[in-house]
Amino acid sequence: MIFGLAMVGSFSAVAQSKPNIILLMADDLGWADTGFNGNKIIKTPNLDKMAKEGVRFNRFYSASAECSPTRASVLTGRNPFRIGVYEANSGILRPEEITLPELLKGEGYTTGLFGKWHLGTLTHKEKDANRGKPGNLKEFNPPIMHGYDCAFVTESKVPTYDPMKKPRDRFDKEGWDYLKENEPFEPFGTAYWDINGNKVTDNLDGDDSRVIMDRAIPFVEQAIMNSTPFLAVIWFHSPHMPCVAGPKYQEMYKGQDSKMRNYAGSITALDEQVGRLREILKDRGVDSNTMIWFCSDNGPEDGSPGSAGIFRERKHSLHEGGVRVPGLLVWPQKITHPYVTDMPCVTSDYLPTIMEVLKIKKSKVSNQLDGISLLPLLEGRMSARPKPIGFCFPGQVSYCNNQYKLYARDGVYELYDILKDPEEKKDIQLEKSYIFKHFKKNINQFVLSCKLSFEGKENEKASYERLNQKWIDPTLPKPRQIKTSE
Repeated sequence: MIFGLAMVGSFSAVAQSKPNIILLMADDLGWADTGFNGNKIIKTPNLDKMAKEGVRFNRFYSASAECSPTRASVLTGRNPFRIGVYEANSGILRPEEITLPELLKGEGYTTGLFGKWHLGTLTHKEKDANRGKPGNLKEFNPPIMHGYDCAFVTESKVPTYDPMKKPRDRFDKEGWDYLKENEPFEPFGTAYWDINGNKVTDNLDGDDSRVIMDRAIPFVEQAIMNSTPFLAVIWFHSPHMPCVAGPKYQEMYKGQDSKMRNYAGSITALDEQVGRLREILKDRGVDSNTMIWFCSDNGPEDGSPGSAGIFRERKHSLHEGGVRVPGLLVWPQKITHPYVTDMPCVTSDYLPTIMEVLKIKKSKVSNQLDGISLLPLLEGRMSARPKPIGFCFPGQVSYCNNQYKLYARDGVYELYDILKDPEEKKDIQLEKSYIFKHFKKNINQFVLSCKLSFEGKENEKASYERLNQKWIDPTLPKPRQIKTSE
């Protein structure tokens, strides 16, 4: 294992055609919820295999402590506060943003999105999920507006088994044991929609990760058949609550209590679909030149059996437990030796990395990017992150480089040495006053930069004016009116 610096020669210099790109994301999966990060209960053999074959990012961060903003960062390479996606059900992925699928379509790719969208509503004609309702045009923002050719998506969460159903007599927002045959149920209230805004009604029973992969695999196979490079964004719902595991996975964890059986079972079901996808790629002969990224959108939810390991706090927090998540990359054609890196990386890095891999000119993206290209890391030319990562969340900010992390909640600042103190136990702002002052100045400049972007200073302001959003200064106490339900 090589920490920080990639193994010399691990990145093959063989010239190849454009790589296929798959972005896998779990929902509310904690840093310590996988075998490769030390979990002794939850079975993740396919993810563990990825960790043994590619790059394991020991300090991989979601760009936010909640779902929607992290997804916005993946598609734009930008901090979500720049576009008003403050947290779950807040704002939309603005049409003015230049997205990864739009960039790749310009390079001849076909693009598909499967699973959870959560960056706007999918209908304005009926009640659906959290924000979809008749007449709600201002938040209507389906994937077709952002460069996708194919989609099979929900606006937000669904149960992780029988995703369209909930028990009539024993509903629990955290989850339940799977519905038995002939047991009465009600619609959960969140639908799957295709790229053209049609509600999907077939093949929706059973494990939700399998339901999603049943749509993603035909997309991949069609692209392979057409000899077309593809972008497949697969955003699983598991293990976001309500967690429900099917009979097969319940049996795997029969020694655990009901909550853990359903939580762990939904993760193992997700893992099984990752393995299924990789087998298809191998069978079709395209696994070598396909890059597969895997991460979670934030840390484990409060009340779930998920674990952030030694790290402080959980989802909704910019402490390590809320944003340090499992991170993997396999790309056999290029990454020929597995290694582990401790360099901090973030979901905003996806877009600039892929741009450099494909030699897409930076001028194609006029907006300010917050992520960096990780290609030098993969090639063994980078051992430390060249610029810090800024994080924003209502009521919280954070700013970290390779060693130090500034954190503030409700305007109260703390400084940590993350290398010596990954659990964030000792505030060292008095001992390291120069670093503290420097970081505090930088985070304030970063927040101001996000504010200017949010207000449309970079480009046209059409969606800003349509949404009529107000700027939320993350250095101030969190506004009480913000809703966090996903």
